[in-house]
Amino acid sequence: MPVPGPTEATGNGSPWAGNALGSEPSAYLRQHADNPVHWRPFGDEAFAFAAERDVPVFLSIGYAACHWCHVMAHESFENQETADYLNAHFVPVKVDREERPDVDSVYMAATQAISGEGGWPMSVFLTPDGLAFHAGTYFPPVPLPGRPSFRNVLEAVHEAWMERRDGVEQNARGLAASMADGQLSAAVRLDEPPGLLDASLLPDAVALLARSEDPDAGGFGSAPKFPPSAVLEFLIRHAAVPSDTADAARDMAGRALAGMARSALCDQLDGGFARYSVTADWSVPHFEKMLYDNAQLLRVYAHWVRLGGNEVYSADEAASVASRCADWMLESLGLPGGAVASSLDADTVIDGVHHEGATYLWTLESLADVLGADDAVQVARMMNIGAEGTVSDLGSPLHPARKLSDADRRLWERVATELLTARNLRNQPARDDKVVAGWNGLAVAGLAEAGAILGRPDLVSAAEKVAGYLATVHWNDETKTLVRVSHDSQARGIGGLLEDYAFCADGFLALYAVTGTKRWYLLAEELVLAACARFVENGQLADSTGESAQVFNAQGQHAGLDPFDNATPSGAAGFAGALLSYAAYSGSHGHRLKAGSILGLLPALAARAPRVAGWLLATAQAALAGPVEAAVAGPDSPLKRELHHTLLTSPSPGLVVAVQADDGGLPAEDPGVPLLLHRSGTPDGLPQVYLCRDMVCERPLGEPAAVRARLAAMGSGD
Repeated sequence: MPVPGPTEATGNGSPWAGNALGSEPSAYLRQHADNPVHWRPFGDEAFAFAAERDVPVFLSIGYAACHWCHVMAHESFENQETADYLNAHFVPVKVDREERPDVDSVYMAATQAISGEGGWPMSVFLTPDGLAFHAGTYFPPVPLPGRPSFRNVLEAVHEAWMERRDGVEQNARGLAASMADGQLSAAVRLDEPPGLLDASLLPDAVALLARSEDPDAGGFGSAPKFPPSAVLEFLIRHAAVPSDTADAARDMAGRALAGMARSALCDQLDGGFARYSVTADWSVPHFEKMLYDNAQLLRVYAHWVRLGGNEVYSADEAASVASRCADWMLESLGLPGGAVASSLDADTVIDGVHHEGATYLWTLESLADVLGADDAVQVARMMNIGAEGTVSDLGSPLHPARKLSDADRRLWERVATELLTARNLRNQPARDDKVVAGWNGLAVAGLAEAGAILGRPDLVSAAEKVAGYLATVHWNDETKTLVRVSHDSQARGIGGLLEDYAFCADGFLALYAVTGTKRWYLLAEELVLAACARFVENGQLADSTGESAQVFNAQGQHAGLDPFDNATPSGAAGFAGALLSYAAYSGSHGHRLKAGSILGLLPALAARAPRVAGWLLATAQAALAGPVEAAVAGPDSPLKRELHHTLLTSPSPGLVVAVQADDGGLPAEDPGVPLLLHRSGTPDGLPQVYLCRDMVCERPLGEPAAVRARLAAMGSGD
């Protein structure tokens, strides 16, 4: 079929005319619905269309809160001349990386292999069967040193496609084959018995992490610096078990938590954390606020409270940060129906122009407008607002970069409400209202556990609402399938990925431990069983079920498994954790073995890169601790609630907690949770706690102090 010219491609009579993103559930895709580019969503229809026209696919991947995605959109995708050329010679396809992480992952690997760089916006050129042959990230509208213009790239790719097609297609096939070879190295078989878990991996990982720690600012590595949520969970669990490296783990975790909480990464006025810092000292954040970061950090800060803190960073300070994070998450991202939205944008739009972080920036003058000159000078000193803005001419973000003195804290408590009220009158960043199942599963776990640890039943109620939304909107009880994304309470798009099933199962199990509501355990069980059926083929675990033929082709026709943690734990690591907890509740030896098989990834990862294996390390710590299984039995009473609270506030790694429904103290014939089977209160009606490993229980205990002492002893290996 001849390639159409610009007039033919954009004319109203053309079968490929128009932009098809207006009704998509993704806010990112809808942001591009008014572009003159004839965008299509990722799917078979778009690729069939490219094959019919015999042109490449231009794949653009980003997300709603991405600053540079907005920049490239304004410079190139809103430009009519550029759009005309793109429409004439390519089929343009837009992908929200949060909606389709399977697409993002495979083409990010291709982009890094082709260009040596990665990031968003990602710009990838594909054959009509989905194979990548050229790629990059942001391309400017005019050439810059070392970087061609977007129009230069389009013209060069079009010329190569027309004049050197055989070479283009051969290179694309070679890249797919090499990617398949790389994926095979991360294969996990769940139909073979796992090897023994080497306990020395964990202290060795602590020692390796110490080498990359920034002991001054906290965290790991240099700029850009991201919140190491999964690694912090491992360090906190490791610190809870006596060992030669426990104190080092506690100190590293404390320094990171303190550094982030006192920095510009943490919104000092409204709570919540930004995605990352462009500086090593956390002083200049990249301002998008993501649900997945805040859900994980809420849980981590709550677990630090449960551990008891240390002299570097107190439990009280962490409790305040956790509470404000939870409040921000519910107030700023909470949606009708109980779910939690994906993100707030990095940019604030003022008079049609995107300004990164503008809502959050202050100068001495803007402080004085709200507080008056005297207080403004004091706040500027305390919160690092200098004569020049660190982000832009609009100013700097508020942050103390240290623990506040008593006098400074009193000043801050007096002025913070005024500053927040004034800030709320500014233009606000846009919100991406799509609901991602896995991220909401993370939110369920964080809210439930923080509610129990901080003594805030309102957070537990919020967790139940999120869980109820997932159960009603995302979970199909007839087909036993989970949908990844919903919008306006309507499930849309692809089925859930391994990470969605894993994070939701983990969230439901955490919520069951806190509430004792059997429904959440049973839903977690269904998710675990469904994931075992859905993501295991011929014994091998995969991140997805091959939702798209193009992704399958780009992986060299191999179902991929990415073992590395990124912004969230890897799907494999999350699933290992869910399997281990489920096995502890259910007594299923087979599911514990499956968790052990996934933990077989750990030796290679922990020895080379423990920073991307945090959740596997945390799961291994739980596995080596037992994990300890706790069943609370007997009629409802203040003592039973105190025993339950004692368990929920124990830092024992991987502790699972089951609570018997109030049945007059008699064991239920079918409690729904096997860990509760044959458990009962005392003959005279008092509650008891059974502490077990592998369903083998010790003599029950009836006093909170005795439970605490025994858990501590079990953690010491007794």
